[in-house]
Amino acid sequence: MRWLALALLIALAPARADEALWRAVQEGGHVLFVRHALTDPRFGDPPGFRLEDCATQRNLSEEGRAQARRMGEAFRQRGVPVGEVLASPWCRCLETATLAFGRAEPWTALSNLHGRPEFADRQVRAMRPRIASYRGKGNLVLVSHGSVAFALTGEHPGMGEVLVLKPESPGVRFMGKLSLP
Repeated sequence: MRWLALALLIALAPARADEALWRAVQEGGHVLFVRHALTDPRFGDPPGFRLEDCATQRNLSEEGRAQARRMGEAFRQRGVPVGEVLASPWCRCLETATLAFGRAEPWTALSNLHGRPEFADRQVRAMRPRIASYRGKGNLVLVSHGSVAFALTGEHPGMGEVLVLKPESPGVRFMGKLSLP
């Protein structure tokens, strides 16, 4: 019987943690780091891609577009206040943000680091003060890439996954990952 109780507790722990994160972000004042939604099956951008031409980049798949819409709907249904929405200038990030939140402002500090690790320190230095000083009533949403999430937090979210960060001077505290439908 003890083993059954322990197994039940372990099975319910992630759901309880997830609900605690949802309650936290419903209060606002957090930073939500969103990895772009699902893309076509290629890994990385094709050689010779150009930021100003989405047709040359790896883009969201139809499933990814639906995933981004579901993300936005989940935030609206749960009453999560969304403040500023910043996104990597890569088309898949801008499209994820626009489909989920209705808007996006490009921010180069969120640019993809895949194949460009030499920019990691500079980009993290640009992000940290803005994140640490965030005190908005809504949540600051950052839509970017897994490589950027890893450089900033040491976490590598899946496509369409949300890292919940708590701004703290002088940096940021990772609180957990939100599960979305």
